[in-house]
Parts: sequence; structure tokens; C-alpha cells
Amino acid sequence: MINTTCPAFIDFEASSLDLIASYPIEVGICMPDGTLHSWLIAPHVLWKDWSESAEGIHGISRPMLDAEGSTVRDVARQLNEMLPKLVYCDAWTFDSFWLHRLFKAARVEPAFQLESISSLLNPAEVREWSTVRQAVISELGLPVHRAANDALILHKTWQRIRLLCPSFGTSQGQSDEA
Repeated sequence: MINTTCPAFIDFEASSLDLIASYPIEVGICMPDGTLHSWLIAPHVLWKDWSESAEGIHGISRPMLDAEGSTVRDVARQLNEMLPKLVYCDAWTFDSFWLHRLFKAARVEPAFQLESISSLLNPAEVREWSTVRQAVISELGLPVHRAANDALILHKTWQRIRLLCPSFGTSQGQSDEA
């Protein structure tokens, strides 16, 4: 059967792109109905990494996190309460690392599984993704590299791909038959 249910999407912004030292500083989710939620994350006491070039991209400063960020435990708890069992992202290597760092620091287990958006797409849809994503970004006019905006961009791109590609949901491992 073709998957017609809209998935939930998640996106992270981070202190840097260092896959050893970086940590999540913002997480945004777009629920299946399009509702957005986001949290700035107060750095855990052991998180020291900071990239000024990354700050220049996302515009989130360390003092902003200290003043406005929620604790790692609060963010992890809210994600577990809100998200369905399966959540999708577009940068699985980075997002799974930051998700793990968040939940490990919170000493909480995620109640959901993170998957790459590519697992929902067939090869033709994967080829269209970047072009459609750029069109969505232009139409929405939202700044990128803010977690909730990026999660919404994933949601809208997924919806558009679904409309443009009639074979949506027939990627490997899925079929049109029940």
C-alpha cells in the first residue's frame, strides 16, 4: 500500500559540524499536520565546543542559549511526548549524532526512531528532492538554518514531491499492493 500519511520531521542546529565535539543547540520539529515546535537548548556543562562560523550561519549565540535555552532533559522529555514512533530528517549522520548527544546528556532514551528522508523516496524522487527543496525555500521566504524552518521545509518538500511524483511511496521495500 502506498504511504499517504505525512510523516513528522526533525532538524537540529549545532555548535559546529565537528562529529566528535559538537552538540545540539536547537531542535525543531514539524508534525504530520504541519504544526511546528522548536527549542533552544542550553548547553550541558560538559559541552564546550563552539564555532563562530556556525554561529554566523544559524545566528544563535552562546549567550542566547544560556539565557533562553531549555535544559537537555526538558527538551528530550518534550520530544518523547510529542513525536510519533518514526521521525525523518535529511542529514541522518549529523542529526542522529546530535540526537544521541542530547538524549545521552539528558539520561533519557528516545521513544522514537530517526530515519533518513531518503528511505521514503524512490530513486526518481531522490533526484527531484534538491530542486523541489530549493523551490520550496524560495516560495516560503524563510531563513534556513533555523531548526523549525528547516523542519517545515522538509515537510513542504515532501508534500510537493508527493504531488509531483505519482509513484510516491513505491520505493524499495514498499509496494502498491496490500
